[in-house]
Amino acid sequence: MTRALALVCTLSPSPKPSSSELLADQIMAELAGLDVRGETLRIADHDVRPGVAPDMGDGDAWPGIRKKVLAADILLLATPIWLGHPSSLCQRVLERLNADISETDDGGRQLPYGKVGMVAVVGNEDGAHKVSADVFQGLNDLGFTLAPGAVSYWVGEAQHGTDYRDLEQTPEAVRSTTRSMALNAAHLARVLADAPYPPR
Repeated sequence: MTRALALVCTLSPSPKPSSSELLADQIMAELAGLDVRGETLRIADHDVRPGVAPDMGDGDAWPGIRKKVLAADILLLATPIWLGHPSSLCQRVLERLNADISETDDGGRQLPYGKVGMVAVVGNEDGAHKVSADVFQGLNDLGFTLAPGAVSYWVGEAQHGTDYRDLEQTPEAVRSTTRSMALNAAHLARVLADAPYPPR
């Protein structure tokens, strides 16, 4: 069974509604239809400490989340746009993942080798391409593989207050992009499971 983990990096803890979580849920639903088992975590609901170590101690929630990342075949990072950048919690997740950048498996490969990265971006300002590019580079540096079309996003009109979760229905462009991203990611995860990257 292919497994996916979505880390939602909204700055708002539950139960506050989240556009990032809504888009992540839609992506995970598409993956579920492709026989991918999924779990979604909202980072703001967990005490993920700043730092670049696998365990920052004193109740740090990252070690448990890290285990879920390492057990997943697909990792989805969902983030809002803040001031043209990924949220601070998305950056924190990447920094915590960076703690393992020098860790390798028995074949000398980075631990995320063979795992597929995906990105979801929402906001009511420009920047979805820039934000996804930032997160893509981080995931690539860490050893994740990106399928074609590895981002689904929605941005509303600049300087207006409509959020993705306020829409009466999902725009067709977002729906079709989400579907294509899920298809490509599930396919790539299965290809990599059957044909791992060669040892270093």
